[in-house]
Amino acid sequence: MHAPEFVGRGREIAELRRAFAAPPPVVWIDGEAGVGKSRLLREYLATRTARADRVLVARCPPLHHPQTLAPLVDAVRQAADTVEGLPLSPLAGALRPLFPEWAGVLPAAPGPAEDATAVRHRAFRALAELLGCLRVAVLVVEDVHWADEATLEFLLFLTSRVPQPVGLVVTCRPEDVPSGSLLRRLATRLAADSASAAGRLRLTLAPLDVAGTARLVSSMLSGVQVSERFAGFLHRRTDGVPLAVEGAVRLLADRADLTFHGGGWERRHLDEIGVPATVRDMVLERVGRLGPEAQAVLRAAAVLGRPAEESTVQAVAGLAAGRAQAGLCEALDGGLLDDDGWGQVAFRHVLARQAVYDAIPRPRRRTLHRRAGRTLEGLAPQPVAELAGHFRAAGERSEWCRYGEWAADLALASGDETTAGALLHDLVVNAGLPAASVVRLIRKFPFASFAGPARFRELLPPLRAALDSGVRGPGEEADVRVQLGNLLLFMGEDDAGRAELKRALPHLAHDPAEAARAMMRLGWPRSSSWPVAAHLRWLERAAQVEVPSMTAADRLGFAADQATARLMLGEMDGWALAARIPDDAAVPAEWQQISRANLNIGDMAMLWGRYAVAERRLDRALALAGRRRYRRYQSAAMVTRAHLDWLTGAWDGLAERAAALAEGEDILPLARLESLLVAGLLQAAAGAYEPAAERLRLVLAEEVRSGALADSMEAAAALSRLALIGGRAEEALEITEEPAAVIARKRTWVWAADLGPARVAALAAAGRVEEAGRLTAAFARGLRGRDAPGPQAGLASCRAILAQARGENTAAARLFARAAAAWQDLPRPYEALLAQEQQARCQLAAGRPETALALLAGVRGQLIALGALGDADRVVATLREHGVAAKRPQRGGRRGYGNGLSPRESEVTRLVATGRSNRQIAEALFLSPKTVAQHLSSAMRKLGVSSRTALAVLATGAGSTVAELAQRDVPDQEPGAVAKNR
Repeated sequence: MHAPEFVGRGREIAELRRAFAAPPPVVWIDGEAGVGKSRLLREYLATRTARADRVLVARCPPLHHPQTLAPLVDAVRQAADTVEGLPLSPLAGALRPLFPEWAGVLPAAPGPAEDATAVRHRAFRALAELLGCLRVAVLVVEDVHWADEATLEFLLFLTSRVPQPVGLVVTCRPEDVPSGSLLRRLATRLAADSASAAGRLRLTLAPLDVAGTARLVSSMLSGVQVSERFAGFLHRRTDGVPLAVEGAVRLLADRADLTFHGGGWERRHLDEIGVPATVRDMVLERVGRLGPEAQAVLRAAAVLGRPAEESTVQAVAGLAAGRAQAGLCEALDGGLLDDDGWGQVAFRHVLARQAVYDAIPRPRRRTLHRRAGRTLEGLAPQPVAELAGHFRAAGERSEWCRYGEWAADLALASGDETTAGALLHDLVVNAGLPAASVVRLIRKFPFASFAGPARFRELLPPLRAALDSGVRGPGEEADVRVQLGNLLLFMGEDDAGRAELKRALPHLAHDPAEAARAMMRLGWPRSSSWPVAAHLRWLERAAQVEVPSMTAADRLGFAADQATARLMLGEMDGWALAARIPDDAAVPAEWQQISRANLNIGDMAMLWGRYAVAERRLDRALALAGRRRYRRYQSAAMVTRAHLDWLTGAWDGLAERAAALAEGEDILPLARLESLLVAGLLQAAAGAYEPAAERLRLVLAEEVRSGALADSMEAAAALSRLALIGGRAEEALEITEEPAAVIARKRTWVWAADLGPARVAALAAAGRVEEAGRLTAAFARGLRGRDAPGPQAGLASCRAILAQARGENTAAARLFARAAAAWQDLPRPYEALLAQEQQARCQLAAGRPETALALLAGVRGQLIALGALGDADRVVATLREHGVAAKRPQRGGRRGYGNGLSPRESEVTRLVATGRSNRQIAEALFLSPKTVAQHLSSAMRKLGVSSRTALAVLATGAGSTVAELAQRDVPDQEPGAVAKNR
């Protein structure tokens, strides 16, 4: 049995040759497991053309917690024994944490950096310089889907530099790219470059066809042809994936199920012999046919999980030298292991490695991991992240904790906060540590880069267990309680978090900075029925704490918190504090605080109705958080920006965006509720009242439960409006009663922009007009001296509703016109249009039908253009009642495109016409397959076809380009069809 030859990739080799001919090449190669990505690269790099360039190959093993920049560091170590004599600048001292064995010849370490981002950027520059000094022309990164985040950031760093210092080639399995991975951004950048630049190439390797399968099998059988039936059989069972084809042929040969007949190879019994359907079955049967030494070697290699020296494999296998050598040779001859050319051996494919690993009994697996850990401890430098993983799997807790914390410290020192957070989380949650260790590790958590409510929730039991197990004195107990309180606040559990902070405060004299932070959080007015004065007292106490050791960045954070809290309380002096927060800073340690400050101040600007300020602040927060990888702030800013788009009428594509944000894995609970709120508000405006009410009830209940009372006001107002549309005044009263009481008790009238008009309208509908008048007067008193355009517009609506309830129709029409102008000035066009609708109704009641109907006709058109189809239906009904012919708005497509295709629907249609599946389209457009299916369904409905094939034919047929389809429209539908689509 011969090794398989390289077949069926002539086109791909030619494309690689063209890309490398225009240096620096940037190449992306993707495809499913076993399809031959690594083989394609090896074959090309072995050619004379490729050998003219110095190529550095980095491989990313599938480690549980990969070490920071480990693939690149290992590759450099293979390429150079030392850096002595290289013309390195003083910047190269930043490489000391990565290459401790070269500390004697590297420049001195640079001074301390301000934060993790500066450390990381410094290391990236130094690593790029080192590649240049080593004259690396092309960097190849294999299996980049397993790369640590710092490695991905370095690749983004390389591709963003002008001119690009080295070429870049990556191989990837798209199906294994985790949600939220930076790899998606890298793929987007490479795809954009590929469309317009020489040297840029994106290859997707497909499985072999039947002919290619036949050639591959023939090459393994001394070049003798195989029968067409045999080739077809193998293709059906393996889908043409080269790894599966090779495994099937080797298995058939091992079974003696191949026979030479009539000048070609054939299976012995066509109907009796079946190739196992999965690669795993084939691998395990092949392993079972090997001797015990080869099996021991394979198990050791599977546990190591990465290329390793032969001596390392021998030690983990527990074999004497001679037996290990024999087993290694048998495994290599059998095609399961491969020598990578660097003196290291590894499985030829990860699927084979995983099959062997999964088949190892757990007790033996623990023993092998323990041997692996003890063996790798002897390496210099020690691979601490791998050691942590091996000792964890071996059940050796002390070694796991020691190496895990060490690996986290190294990651933090290198600026890789994501890896550090994962390592620390694993230790705190799973290692059963004592209280002091839990507190020490929690203090190291990079919370700005660590998100996901489930992962936060998993930290609670260890902290509570630390309290229950007994802590050494009140000071240590306070330390635990502060961290527990902080964690609960991060999760949106405000009341519980505040309770822990209050219990900790009397015992925090040893840590004044932590005490000041706890007071600040107690002053944050997000929960309870405390009046404004109580919150202000905590804020003032926090401001008075003297912390001489506080850094400038910490002081900036405190100032931002003070500004945000005072603005939420409705205090005008909060704006003066907010004005002192800069948009940027020269000191990296302040970037995180500025990102958070802009996010919070942007949120408060929305509460006050200062939408231009909100847009500027939120966009700045998004830019900083995205650049610095502050994931928690980034996801929250994206949600808040979507909320602002709802308010300002930027609704195109907003429903899809809000739904995607709500499904995000890293989003925190309150941010998820905010995205669900936006989705519910859009449903209500579109006339989908029942699903909107269901979603809004969920949002309201969860916001009240978590203590986010200010956030709950908008959901309560929207639910009350839906109840009034349905004629349920008592329900509207019930919904708004407690929120209105909270505002009155706390005197936080800046919260009442939406709730105020909703409550007044509910009272008026129930005939409680005098009570509505008292509420409106209290609202006006509460806003005195406050430049709050949003609440002022809400107050204008309250006055108009009150006049209408009193039967003062002429005055009410005038007041609604003022309210509409106030809403539009924000701008908040939806509320402005609803106020204009009520203005017209008052004009009708006052006997001015011509003016009223003209105004309603204009409102109808603007509501349709905005996407408020439910409200437009109501206006159309009024127009028809007064003899004005008016069409109901059409359903069935995203707003603004009628029955023509939207840009996204056009893109999906174009890709369908190329024969791609929904999954392939989703990967190309970075959408979920579910979203692609929705676009596809909408496009088919608009174009009047019922199958993908018909859609593809229409899109590629004569005279029908996708661009034309995007602009195509159809006549107005009948009312019955509209109702069916709804």
